[in-house]
Amino acid sequence: MARTESRAKPAWTRRELLGASLAIPATVILTRVTMACSAEAWASPTPECRDPDEPTPAMTEGPFFTPDSPERTSLLEPGMTGTRLRLSGAVMTPRCVPIPGALLDFWQADDQGVYDNVGYRLRGHQFSNENGRYSLETVVPGLYPPRTRHIHVKVQGPGRPMLTTQLFFPDEPTNRVDRIFHPELVMRVRDDDGVKVAVFDFILPE
Repeated sequence: MARTESRAKPAWTRRELLGASLAIPATVILTRVTMACSAEAWASPTPECRDPDEPTPAMTEGPFFTPDSPERTSLLEPGMTGTRLRLSGAVMTPRCVPIPGALLDFWQADDQGVYDNVGYRLRGHQFSNENGRYSLETVVPGLYPPRTRHIHVKVQGPGRPMLTTQLFFPDEPTNRVDRIFHPELVMRVRDDDGVKVAVFDFILPE
């Protein structure tokens, strides 16, 4: 993806967008995104490359990680309840260079806030494609007190250190009381005919 040669600071950076999402209505944010990036950029898992960005913040692993999860892009199983969630995005360097072949290992609670610590329900790993993109089908996790709603993930590019982090949902009242909630880890989420559609791009150090 080609980078712009302009030295002017963009009107709307990724950090500013995520911070603003906690303070202003989603409709206002979407309007600003549409003006700055176009509707196509909102739908695409890879954002327009603007300027060097900081790496995605790391978070605690938590007590429920299980190694050797199955390789799959859908965590859905027959009879699984809960609101469907489609998450997509890209794994990139701070200069928006895609990282193909990056490992993404996801795990989460079910819609009742319960983790499967015996098998691999709602656990799975995958690898980013040649454009650094990934996609995941799952359900919106329930609340696991005292935590807010979240999804765990480990991300590792070839020959790079492992990033362990968590993804959060916007407009959750419990975001304000979760001691380890991080605003830069909030996904962009919209509704699509009863399905939640989320976007998040992982930025790994060069």
